[in-house]
Amino acid sequence: MTTSKAVVLLALTGLCGFVAHAQSSRPEPHIGYLYPAGGQQGAVFQITAGGQSLRGASRVYVSGEGVRARVLHHYPALRNLDREQRQELQRRFRELRQKRLAEAAGGDPAALAPRRARGAQTPTNQPTDKPVELPDYPLFQNWEKLSLRELEGLSRELLNLRKRQPNAQISEIVEIEISINAGAPPGDRELRVETPAGLTNPLCFQVGLLPETREIEINDPSASSNLPKAPALDVPILINGRIKSGDVDRCRLKVHRGQNLVVNVQARRLIPYLADAVPGWFQPIVALYGAAGKEVSFADDYRFNPDPVLFYRIPDEGEYELEIRDSLYRGRDDFVYRIAIGELPFITHMFPLGGRRGTSAHSSIAGWNLPGDRVSLNTSGGDDRLREIELRDGHRLSNSVPYAVDTEPDGLEAEPNEAFAQAQRLSLPMIVNARVARAGDIDYFKIKGRAGEELVAEVWARRLNSPVDSLVRLLDTSGKVLGWNDDHEDKEMGLLTHHADSYLRARLLADGDYYLQVTDSQNQGGEAYVYRLHVGPPQPDFALRVSPSSLNTFAGGSVPLAVHAVRKDGFEGDIELVVKDAPAGFRISGGRIPAGRDSIRMTLTAPAHPFPEPVSIQLEGRARIAGQLVARRAIPCEDMMQAFLYQHLVPARELLVAVRGAGNRRRVVPPIAIDGPIQVPLGGTTQVRINTGRTPALDSIQLELHNAPAGLSLQEVKRRSDGVDLVIKTDASLAKTGVDNLIVGVYMERAESQQSDAKTSRRQNRRLALGVLPAIPIEIVTRD
Repeated sequence: MTTSKAVVLLALTGLCGFVAHAQSSRPEPHIGYLYPAGGQQGAVFQITAGGQSLRGASRVYVSGEGVRARVLHHYPALRNLDREQRQELQRRFRELRQKRLAEAAGGDPAALAPRRARGAQTPTNQPTDKPVELPDYPLFQNWEKLSLRELEGLSRELLNLRKRQPNAQISEIVEIEISINAGAPPGDRELRVETPAGLTNPLCFQVGLLPETREIEINDPSASSNLPKAPALDVPILINGRIKSGDVDRCRLKVHRGQNLVVNVQARRLIPYLADAVPGWFQPIVALYGAAGKEVSFADDYRFNPDPVLFYRIPDEGEYELEIRDSLYRGRDDFVYRIAIGELPFITHMFPLGGRRGTSAHSSIAGWNLPGDRVSLNTSGGDDRLREIELRDGHRLSNSVPYAVDTEPDGLEAEPNEAFAQAQRLSLPMIVNARVARAGDIDYFKIKGRAGEELVAEVWARRLNSPVDSLVRLLDTSGKVLGWNDDHEDKEMGLLTHHADSYLRARLLADGDYYLQVTDSQNQGGEAYVYRLHVGPPQPDFALRVSPSSLNTFAGGSVPLAVHAVRKDGFEGDIELVVKDAPAGFRISGGRIPAGRDSIRMTLTAPAHPFPEPVSIQLEGRARIAGQLVARRAIPCEDMMQAFLYQHLVPARELLVAVRGAGNRRRVVPPIAIDGPIQVPLGGTTQVRINTGRTPALDSIQLELHNAPAGLSLQEVKRRSDGVDLVIKTDASLAKTGVDNLIVGVYMERAESQQSDAKTSRRQNRRLALGVLPAIPIEIVTRD
């Protein structure tokens, strides 16, 4: 028997305000690439942002200081050309090519024009001829400024135009002007584009110190030998480019004998994941060729990082060629790269990989072209456990290296400790900074435990850019293995695809000594194979991730978001989300992550007035752990798909909310009028009442559940004169008991006239999205 219960939940007035801001149900604005994806301090230049739903792009926001940006033009997706347009492009191309060939030969363009066959008619422009109109698109602009080499590259682009597989996610482009102050801090920024529908996702934009240039197509080994050679580039230099389908890019470099050349490619760092490509990113390969054309060095990655780094000591003075391509000869507009070339500082390893908070900590470093061999670590207070260090030597900046700042005592490994008898005694809790010194090296550590105590042993290596692939075993005094772990996924590390760090948690069965054995599971070792081993009792805790990092709504409206909890060392309690460091009026609905749950969807409601620019806000999670209130910041991130299947939470720098204007329509935010979750019987129904007041717009409104929890559905919407009743049904075979949130989407259909021919028109319903209501907390319970 179905149970029904009526609940007065929401009071929604000003419904006409929702209707005033209705928009077509289309994807959120999105950008898939920036080209180039950075620039030098003090430069002013243009870039292209490729994406989807970018019509009306008006502003650009770049995080940090010292970078200004403005929108120049938006271009819709390029459609197929008709026959006349293709012929017109061919005609223009032939004319310009002939002109450039004549200029190269020092002759008259007319003298090189091809002779017409005897009897051929010279085309004349008849009065009835209409000029061929070409699409307004950058590919067809400014041909007069192109060199002969660039025209050859254009020819290839035009030939591939009909073969290119459309990709809606990067089909539109926005041209942007970037101005970087001379004193702008170097490093990674985030760039977002604002449209009438709100903000796009962020993408990496880099501010650099080196002189920069862009590749000039055509620049691959198949280029015609008749083309003049491209000038060799002085190093240091940073080259911006991108790989199209089957493309191979080459450039010539002036180098000097004895130079320690570093070629640092950044591609996946710019675009971490591709949803529709395998392995899920652009996989560049670089090779260096000597003066005789022989390959002298090659790199297809850097350890476990898909972005390659090539190191080579130049033996002879002269010109070398650098080649870059995709490992599978794929390519498209978002295969963007930046290559830094020169005697650049590069840190290959550091030891130790961190220090204790509030103490004086130093590490030794090694690598290429470094100005020193020791660095000081910033261990000052703050919640950020993972930090980064880099070296600057004039106009040369090294790569960033992560390190950890922890609260536990830490110390160094004491060698020799390769056997039971040599095991290093540890006092708990303790962090040991150690090294797998050579292939086959095994480190032993000795601890004292009591029966019933829990022990946690965790390795931090791969998360700190160490090549160690750890394996941890817990043994008793007889050598019996009591527990072990190889890989442990850490969902905080959204950029890692091989979670190689070990995590072992065990309950001790008796008083006495125990041993921890640490080694590399791939039997590797060396100076770079360093790690931090955390040993001690469990420390229950949690971390939070919130996605997406760009939220779009209107004044007084609500927007859904997902909050993910990373539970640590056995913490399973409730977590309450609140808004922190935001203008008054922002609030969370359905902000509780129930005990044992790893994620939940909730809503953020904006104040009843708009903001002229996006607002940066913070969300904070609070929980009781061992009787103490613990607060953790929710880190904004993008939920990105890799290779059609895998999902990763990639951290972002800011959580930005774009609150669009309310116009002349009054909006009142729907308040939630209950204290706790609505109980929904498993296998039954519950009725939720929404009061709207009397409004003629109500008849055109449609309500639907937005990504409802499994087993829940909207069985019926009952309309009343002053509101609606939602009948929520649960499927006992799919739904699970517990606390969750319902998010209700608001839609309407509007009939629009469309001209079908010269005499008739037809009416077509157009579905418009009005937004969502604040999240409704529910609890699915078993029926009595």
